[in-house]
Amino acid sequence: MGRSVTVNKSEDLPYNFIYSPLSAERQRADMKKNRLLHQGRKEFFGPSTTGLSSLGIFLISMWFLGLGSCKQAARSASPASKEAAAAAKTKLVHSKGFTIDYFEHYKLVRIINRFSDKTDTLQYVLVPRGTPPPSGYANAQVIQIPIQKIVVTSSMHVGMADFMGSADVIAGLAEAKYVTCSTVRKNLAAGKVAEVGNGSEMNYEMIIAMKPDLVMTMGSVIAPFSRYEPLTSAGIPVMMNAEWLETDPLGRSEWVKLMAALLNKEETVNEQFEAMEKEYNRLKELGAKASRHPAVVVGMPFKGTWHVPDGDSYLTRFLEDAGARYHWSDVISTGSLALNFETVAPVALNADFWINMGTVQSKAEIAAADPRYTAFRAYQQGALYNNNKRTNDIGANDYWESGAVNPARILADLVKIFHPELMPDHQLYYYQQLQ
Repeated sequence: MGRSVTVNKSEDLPYNFIYSPLSAERQRADMKKNRLLHQGRKEFFGPSTTGLSSLGIFLISMWFLGLGSCKQAARSASPASKEAAAAAKTKLVHSKGFTIDYFEHYKLVRIINRFSDKTDTLQYVLVPRGTPPPSGYANAQVIQIPIQKIVVTSSMHVGMADFMGSADVIAGLAEAKYVTCSTVRKNLAAGKVAEVGNGSEMNYEMIIAMKPDLVMTMGSVIAPFSRYEPLTSAGIPVMMNAEWLETDPLGRSEWVKLMAALLNKEETVNEQFEAMEKEYNRLKELGAKASRHPAVVVGMPFKGTWHVPDGDSYLTRFLEDAGARYHWSDVISTGSLALNFETVAPVALNADFWINMGTVQSKAEIAAADPRYTAFRAYQQGALYNNNKRTNDIGANDYWESGAVNPARILADLVKIFHPELMPDHQLYYYQQLQ
């Protein structure tokens, strides 16, 4: 349990438009090296150094805003605007990767950028459409709000927009094959949404011709922010989204408030998020009251390696909140634990449940993959549950889209699976029992 492991694939990252789960997990491995910073958002973003930890003070001394020139950057290089702060229209409680500050005539978004050689913050000034930016943010990108046209690069981004009924603002995405949102698929069929390519093959010329208000990217070590200079140089803001680094389901889903700030829909998102949060906490309390705590094993081997979530994964938090036991919950690594079959098998043999096995649809598929799986208790007792019930006709799985912003639904499924007596009327939404 304490040995070093190699990270190749993650069980808790969403499938996304640009990167495969393999490359995404390599990113997550590097990012977790900065876990203390990520968990110390309040210190890192605080308005003064009062009360900061020594780590926070050290990091502040290293800040730099290396976004380069952008035609929409605020013009003045003077100190930040002295405009008085306004009442917050939404508040962040769980997320640790970004902040939103409200002023009378603009909003200021700061996102921790841990995808370059140094950790710094990326700043975005959100101003009403047609109004000039405030002075004092020379290195910030300026975004006209409410946004009316956005290019997205992750299934999570689609879920964020759809959460508040605004999927129509999506005008471009990297790949259509991962989309489940009915609005986006309808607009794709009507030619209202364009595929702009993925990864290093993203079609910058197409995006520039589209003139979107914003391109939202998924932060990545292998895709540094400098990759998007052709867009920022053309006056198109590029916002880095790193919700997948959150270690708490509610923290991950709270990034939907960032989309709300871009859409001027804070009131809508507050009401919906608070209701979802309340339901999540109710289910968490229900899981805590369970009289037993079944053991759970996660995933299946990939090319000979069984990648299981470490103790810092949001999936591990899901299991704990659902009242289950997870063997590696106390093991903190630099990413998912990359183990061999012989290491996982003793745990899997006696696990009460087996979940999240990728794309498999039946027990027969599992047995065909490796006959040794049939010896697992969960296999013999039929306690096999996969999170692919809402997979559409093109293979896109809604678990990674709407599930990312609706963790209460996922938790409800898990409580139902592990403790059916506590939720007798609940019908599984994202999960299905494999037959």
